[in-house]
Amino acid sequence: MANPYIWLAPETWPFGAALALMLALMVLEGMGLIFAMSPSAWFDGAIPEAMASPDTPLGWLHLGKVPVLVLLGLFLAGFALTGYGIQAVARALSGSVLPTALAALPAVFSALAFTRTTGGVLARLLPSEESSAVSEQSLVGKAGIVTQGIARQGNAAQAKVRDVHGRSHYVMVEPDLGDQQFAEGQAVLLVKKAGARYFAIANPHPNLL
Repeated sequence: MANPYIWLAPETWPFGAALALMLALMVLEGMGLIFAMSPSAWFDGAIPEAMASPDTPLGWLHLGKVPVLVLLGLFLAGFALTGYGIQAVARALSGSVLPTALAALPAVFSALAFTRTTGGVLARLLPSEESSAVSEQSLVGKAGIVTQGIARQGNAAQAKVRDVHGRSHYVMVEPDLGDQQFAEGQAVLLVKKAGARYFAIANPHPNLL
């Protein structure tokens, strides 16, 4: 006998997994807020800037204008909702659900369209790339604290920096000097920005914080 609950049918397991992963991402971001860390900032800093070009598939999805975890959450939500919708319609019309792959394929394309459309709306609501770049560039010269990871040359760590208005920003930093490394809790001074990352030196005046 077919399972009366569409979300428990074996053929709908990818859609349930997508919802579970989306919820896990929400919990991860929530925990980051509690512990003064930003998973979104880490993921955004870890992605090469070239991948966010408008000519790339990820750029087409508005990566670089919308945080990558938000885009991933949109895709997972679109995939799950479309998949369950397809299977619900199939059961209503024929009395049975479709094979998993047959339902998942159109759900992927629908999720991509949903992510691009909704991501485009969010990109217009979020600060523009130009104004964001000005704000990010203004952090150069500011002092901060490494909050997660160990920063080495070629390996960025997360740091918390305050702007002139006292707002906190979580950015990815690397040592500007190859022989330096910064552990969690170490005070740093941002000296330049390249792409999505900042380069820093050990803060010569920790009392600036």
